[in-house]
Amino acid sequence: MKICIACGMPMEDASDYAMGDTGKDYCKFCARPDGSMQSYDEKLEGMTDFIVRTQGLDKQAARAAAKAMMAKLPAWS
Repeated sequence: MKICIACGMPMEDASDYAMGDTGKDYCKFCARPDGSMQSYDEKLEGMTDFIVRTQGLDKQAARAAAKAMMAKLPAWS
């Protein structure tokens, strides 16, 4: 099992990978519609929104949490 280099999501099945391509190092949630990986700013915005929705943090706290998580991932280090 691989871990997404951009968000840390476990990728177990082909459906978890960007465009279903198990050769990619990032997941379907970190891919643009054309299959390329999102930029840092795009991913930061998406993770911030996800944290607001799932953990109920305000946007500023969620953004700080997303930045801290992303700093530990290979794509952004």
